Amino acid sequence: MNQSFAKTIETDLFQTKNGKPVTVHFIQHASLYFTFDGITIYVDPVNYEGVDYKKLPKANVILITHDHYDHLDKNAVADISTPNTKIFCNGTVQKELGTGVALENGDDISYKNSLYNAVNVDINIEAVPAYNTTEGREMYHPKGRDNGYIITLGGSRIYIPGDCEDMPEMAQFKNIDVAFLPINQPYTMTVAQAVHAAKVIKPAILYPIHYGDTDLGGLSVLKGEGVEVRVFKM
Repeated sequence: MNQSFAKTIETDLFQTKNGKPVTVHFIQHASLYFTFDGITIYVDPVNYEGVDYKKLPKANVILITHDHYDHLDKNAVADISTPNTKIFCNGTVQKELGTGVALENGDDISYKNSLYNAVNVDINIEAVPAYNTTEGREMYHPKGRDNGYIITLGGSRIYIPGDCEDMPEMAQFKNIDVAFLPINQPYTMTVAQAVHAAKVIKPAILYPIHYGDTDLGGLSVLKGEGVEVRVFKM
């Protein structure tokens, strides 16, 4: 007999350059959210067993990378949305949701998220490429369709790649402080590709996501590169 249970959402914390903390709440697979200075930013919210989005904080911002079932869930989006929630996504997701702001690779937007008591939080969001590079895998995530995102909060740059491999465009992503890299071949990166990507973008902190039962032992070499690997349980 299946019994319902409440999933424990793991959290971690890092300091931004302005000294204010960001708390990472890891839900499962590629779904997570950040809390920072009174705002809540979700990435690819998807319903999983034991997770009740109705009981989670409402979203100030929702970022959706693409329309695959493990990244787009209309019910989860509805549960955390308010009339003031800003949703950023690609064009395909915008059509499926019937709402949101469609961003293309290369778009860059900055705005102040206004909170109660006239508190304003500066947010910058860059939409960057997210695609497969290995021959024979291009159909999973073709170039130009999906989005990754670089979020700037408190002066720190946080890279959310979506589903991709170690793309050449990563060499252009400067001053990345924290990165979340997807590791589950053949759909996203191999461990070796994640190591290469980390050496290119040089984050201070790397969180593997999307990795399922992949052995992450090979990431240990990054300690010598000055990259701290922090692993959430899948």
